[in-house]
Amino acid sequence: MADNLSHKLIAAHLIEGSMVPGEEIALRMNQALLQDILGTLVMLELDAMGVERVHTSPSVQYIDHTLIQQDNINADAHLFLKSACERLGVWYSGPGNGISHPVHMERFGKPGDTLVGCDSHTTAAGALGMLAMGAGGIEVAMAMAGEPLFLPMPEIVGVELVGELPDWVSAKDVMLELLRRHGVAGFRNCILEYHGSGLDGLDAMDRHVLANMGTEMGATTSVFPSDEVTRRFLASRGREADWQPLAADPGCRYDCNEHIDLSRLEPLIALPSNPDKVVPVSEVAGEPVYQAYIGSSGNPGYRDFAVAAEIVKGRRVADGVSLDINPSTRRILAALIDEGHLGALIGAGARLHEPGCNGCIGMGQAPAAGRNSLRTVPRNFPGRSGTREDSVFLCSPETAAASALSGMITDPRTLDMPCPRPREPRDMAVGESMFVAPLPAEQARSVDLLATDNTPPLPALEPLPDAIDAPVLLKVGDNISTDDIMPAGARVLPIWSNIEASAAHTFETVDKGYVERARKRGAAGHVIVAGDNYGQGSSRENAALVPRFLGLQVVIARSIARIHWQNLPCFGVLPLSFADPADIERLEQGARLRIDELHSQLAQGREVIAALDDGESLTLHHELSSRQRAILAAGGVINWLNLPSQEAPA
Repeated sequence: MADNLSHKLIAAHLIEGSMVPGEEIALRMNQALLQDILGTLVMLELDAMGVERVHTSPSVQYIDHTLIQQDNINADAHLFLKSACERLGVWYSGPGNGISHPVHMERFGKPGDTLVGCDSHTTAAGALGMLAMGAGGIEVAMAMAGEPLFLPMPEIVGVELVGELPDWVSAKDVMLELLRRHGVAGFRNCILEYHGSGLDGLDAMDRHVLANMGTEMGATTSVFPSDEVTRRFLASRGREADWQPLAADPGCRYDCNEHIDLSRLEPLIALPSNPDKVVPVSEVAGEPVYQAYIGSSGNPGYRDFAVAAEIVKGRRVADGVSLDINPSTRRILAALIDEGHLGALIGAGARLHEPGCNGCIGMGQAPAAGRNSLRTVPRNFPGRSGTREDSVFLCSPETAAASALSGMITDPRTLDMPCPRPREPRDMAVGESMFVAPLPAEQARSVDLLATDNTPPLPALEPLPDAIDAPVLLKVGDNISTDDIMPAGARVLPIWSNIEASAAHTFETVDKGYVERARKRGAAGHVIVAGDNYGQGSSRENAALVPRFLGLQVVIARSIARIHWQNLPCFGVLPLSFADPADIERLEQGARLRIDELHSQLAQGREVIAALDDGESLTLHHELSSRQRAILAAGGVINWLNLPSQEAPA
């Protein structure tokens, strides 16, 4: 029977479960990717589990977020992570190597492998024919310890691309078109599998743009075939031996189908402050621009910088515009220097920054309050740039560069010049000198973790009680992101691994009084009520752990984004949805609800009945597996793993 590529990859790594959409499956993970801010928690979790040596290979720790060293906090964290890598058998990629996702593609990506990462954009590796997924750090730690990754079996959406991209239109516009059609939650619990004749015109890093940003629509991951484009990419990195052809069978079926004629696309732009507020660039042309930012994992390829360089070559950016160039990897920066593109950018007035995530996560390059910033990053949630009152647009490198020249939002098709089409150099080999390989096991045993004040042990969590009687301390609307729950930026991000310290910032941009109310309730517990797509965006598990530390017991929402939904029970928080979405109007902030015999209700079916303070009942719904129910009853994954009846990871 003809099968699609996603099913082939899942079947090759399936350990438990049935490949029926919605059923829980367990997958064997080959590789693991850690970034620094969440990797620190993963290392603390592995230590709490008593793991001596990781099982995923390669496992790689990247330093790409905590690059601003305004004091010792980030530098100390780098030393801690390096010592943890030495002790546990993990590769270490130090500061300056670049963003984890494109660096991993350059150095470690391998068609046919599975990859789990503590970053939602781990999905980018699907560009190489990998099955790559973001997850909460605790689930990544379990996979590294030899446990499978559990997730709901996704539906497979076939995305057929035909035709060729017109001049001045690139991969970012393809993704923005999908966001325009389907919104930020349109593909929850789905895999986007790209196919069709239009793939021939997209190189591996174009595909990276699409695979990276599929997560902005709630997708579990994105998958591309491993074809001649993939082979050329790996060959240019000196890694052709890792290539193998992978493709869907002719005539295979998908659960859903999507069709895009690339030739009919135009330059698009996402308005502040959500990735799906997409309009043609021509509709907002003429709006003033303060900043144009090129880089990030959302547009990390050589051509993304080179096309900007050719647009601005021999010209000057408009007065008052900051053109920020954020190279994605050390290797790409070196190629831009060798090919003369960096000189063209600097000559035009661009500002150069260290390879890394930087401004994408609010770690530097924050714009002035209320001024328009055009960025090639994957997200524009409010305040994510590092400026609370920001105005961030998402666009292609072509649109960003054209707008930097004019000082206003500009459709690049109106430029008086031929459309540049730069090609990546043939040799983009990445050496091993900037990576620290794992120590042999016998040496690793003697390494001590270089703990800091910001890497205290994880807090102990109590089991979820069988009777909950708690108030709604916070009610929020649709599309609350993990940035809203646990802010990033230079103020807060460096202390993420310190749960006590970071707790003070929880929901600070949404409701500054939440933390005080939660601390007053303490262990007595509380409830949060939310609209659709609660917890969208970053996979940061501290958006579940920190509210749990503050006493959160239950989240009731119209819908919850996949990774956050999985993170909540991992830390002993019960995720529920409304059986009737209109019932959200019955739960206002300050209301109280009671759930009796909770664990037996969870075990008996999908319904949970709660009593409200007006004496009426409320029917809620859960999607938890028996494994997740056991984790909840224990008070989280680490407690569950340490139960006498629960075997430790192999």
